[in-house]
Amino acid sequence: MILVELRKLFRRPRTWATIGLLNALPVLVAVLLAWTDLAPRPGEGPVFLSAVLTNGTLYPLAALAIVLPLFLPIAVSVVAGEAVAGEAQGGTLRYLLARPAGRTRLLVAKLIAVIAFVVVTVVVVAAVGYLVGRLLFEVQPAGGTALSGTSLTSEELAVRTLLAIGYVTVSMLGVAAFALFFSTLTDSPLGATLGALAVLIASSLLFTLDAASSFAPYLPTRYWLAFVDLFRDPILWRDVGRGVALQAVYVVVLLGAAWANFTTKDVTS
Repeated sequence: MILVELRKLFRRPRTWATIGLLNALPVLVAVLLAWTDLAPRPGEGPVFLSAVLTNGTLYPLAALAIVLPLFLPIAVSVVAGEAVAGEAQGGTLRYLLARPAGRTRLLVAKLIAVIAFVVVTVVVVAAVGYLVGRLLFEVQPAGGTALSGTSLTSEELAVRTLLAIGYVTVSMLGVAAFALFFSTLTDSPLGATLGALAVLIASSLLFTLDAASSFAPYLPTRYWLAFVDLFRDPILWRDVGRGVALQAVYVVVLLGAAWANFTTKDVTS
């Protein structure tokens, strides 16, 4: 069943169209940076954008920082929100559950397909960013420069980039958990997607309010950009660790709620 869900997801043209559109914005930004004099000053604009002009190997991180606040969560919410609700809307969920596999196995297969989409999407964005960065910007053969101003070797930069990719993936798994939970509550994929996005937008807005400072550390979007600290010397692990722990709590709680609801609900479509 897992292989069936994976084939179903990655054989859809819209899956790859979504991934392609996600990469279009970072590519466009890279072209504008390379052909114009519009690069932000250090400390302004998306993280790493000012640094890529002298080291194109940092552009994968700039690409992730560009799509992370909005476009990547939307893509993940759409795919995860459709996981169960899409089957219900299409009238196929009842027939899937008629198989001996059972509801838990079906939900696990849907979850693994969503996780695979998250991993593939983040890796593709980073890979395209790396190719575009090397093509359009200068490359420092000895490695790169940390945000603290010290030099990093090529090996250190590669390891920290992989850690950043993993961190962004974990952050998006939290988004997927929200959307998958809402997908078990409704027969509308759009409703599940909008529900997850509403939570994330509310989290981003509340984070900017002083009145919400008491619970701001627990908002799901609070530590999304903490991967920046992986490129300081030494690495600042505090927010990175908190971000991973927070997303782990959201994932466990929401997937548990999704399982409890899905295994007990009446399926009529």
